[in-house]
Amino acid sequence: MQSVKRIEIMASSVELNKLLAGLEKAGVPGYTVIHNVTGKSDRGTISEDFALNSLDNVYIIAFCNPDKIDGVIEKLNPILNKFGGACFVSDAMQVAIVRCVSS
Repeated sequence: MQSVKRIEIMASSVELNKLLAGLEKAGVPGYTVIHNVTGKSDRGTISEDFALNSLDNVYIIAFCNPDKIDGVIEKLNPILNKFGGACFVSDAMQVAIVRCVSS
């Protein structure tokens, strides 16, 4: 097992490319994006009533080595402060390393 940092981001899909570029520049090896996220926070309710997909929210989850998290925060903070969204970082354990083998 290996200690890692779990990064969870909820933001407008309009800012998705900027956020993913920030993760890549910080050395995060990969991520998963879930589109059309709805929910409620202290800033209000996000619903799926929008007719345009460009106004939906996304959920990004990524993992990185603990030594990279300061760089991740440095890259994401300006984007989230300017455009809104939320980012949470927590400790996690990577149980197994799965490698894809191409034939």
